[in-house]
Amino acid sequence: MKSAKQSLGAPESGAAAVAALGRWARAGAPGAPRPPRSCRGARGGAQPTCVRATSLAPSARAPRGAAAPHPEVAGNFARSLAAPLAARSRRAGAPGMRPPGRRGVPTAPPALLLLLPLLPPLLVPLLGALRGVGAGPGAPAELRVRVRLPDGQVTEESLQADSDADSISLELRKPDGTLVSFIADFKKDVKIFRALILGELEKGQSQFQALCFVTRLHHNEIIPSEAMAKLRQKNPQAVRQAEEVRGLEHLHMDVAVNFSQGDLLSPHLHNVCAEATDSIYTRQEDVRFWLEQGVDSSVFEALPEASEPTHCGQVVDGGKPCVCRYGLSLAWYPCLLKYCHSRDRPAPYKCGIRSCQKSYTFDFYVPQKQLCLWDEEP
Repeated sequence: MKSAKQSLGAPESGAAAVAALGRWARAGAPGAPRPPRSCRGARGGAQPTCVRATSLAPSARAPRGAAAPHPEVAGNFARSLAAPLAARSRRAGAPGMRPPGRRGVPTAPPALLLLLPLLPPLLVPLLGALRGVGAGPGAPAELRVRVRLPDGQVTEESLQADSDADSISLELRKPDGTLVSFIADFKKDVKIFRALILGELEKGQSQFQALCFVTRLHHNEIIPSEAMAKLRQKNPQAVRQAEEVRGLEHLHMDVAVNFSQGDLLSPHLHNVCAEATDSIYTRQEDVRFWLEQGVDSSVFEALPEASEPTHCGQVVDGGKPCVCRYGLSLAWYPCLLKYCHSRDRPAPYKCGIRSCQKSYTFDFYVPQKQLCLWDEEP
C-alpha cells in the first residue's frame, strides 16, 4: 500500500491505481469493509432474500450458481474498469470532476468505490489548483471596471496590484484601438506610461507604433499597492466616472532611456517597453533624482536638440526631424484613501477610495516626421 500511495503523487498515478485495483480483485480486497446488505421482501409471507452489494455493474454480475471468476479474469476486469479513470485523470486532472464554474459533482460509479482510499492525496492538490487556492497571499490581484472616457465613451479598464513587488498596473483600450498601460513602481519611485498606437497603412505606417514615457513617481499620486489589492466592487456592470478631474500635465521629454540597461531603473521596464526599445523617453529633472538614488548613468542617453524646435504638425517633409507631441489620459484610478470618523473608534479608519482622472501630454524629439503622423496641425 505504501508504494501505491507514493505512485499516486507521481505522473503515473493512473497506472498505480490500476495495479492496486488488480491486486485487490485477485486477493479479494483483504481488510476492506464488507459491502452493505440489501434485503428484498418475498411475496406471500416468505422469508426475505438478502444479498450483499458488489462493485460490479448489473450487466457484469455472474448468474446465480455460476463459479467464481478466475483471479486473472477478475484482474483484467478491474483493469477495464479503471482504464477510463486513468484516461480521465490524464485529461482533466481528477476523476469525475467538472470544470470550474459548474455546479454539482457527479456521483462516482460503484466500480470506482474501491479506489476512494487512494484518492485523497491526489484530490487535495487538484481541487486547490482548480479553485485558485494556493496562489499565495502575494499573488497579483486584478480588478476590472467599466469606465467613462473624457469623450463620453465607455471602455473596460484592468487594474492589478502586486503587494510583493509593491507595484500597480493599469490598462485600457481607447476607441481608436490604442492600448494604454500605466505602471507605478513604488520601490524604485518610477512610473511608466506605454502606448501601442495602431498604424494607418494609407500613410505608410506599420501595424503599430510603441511609445514609452518614464517619469518619477510621487507616492501621493495613487493609493498604495496593499490598499489597491483589497479593492472590490459590488456591481461590476456599473460605469465608473472619476470623482476628481486633475489638471493636465505637460512634460518635455529630453532624455532617452537605454533599453538594455533599463532593469537598473525599474524591473518592469524591460517587459512593459519591449516593443518600444528605441522610443523610451524621460526628463532631465527626473534623471537627476534617480542618479541621486544610485541609478547608474549608463541607463540614460541625451537626445539631440533640433536647431529649430519645430512641432511635427508644422513640418511638411516627412523625413525631417521635429518635436512630436502625444497625449493620453488615465480615465479612472484610485488616487486617495478616504478616512471616516466614528464615536466607537478613537482614531480615523479607512472606509473607501477617491477616484481621479488625469491627462498628460508628452513632447519628444523624433528624427523623422514619419514617426509622428498623428500630430497634425489643426
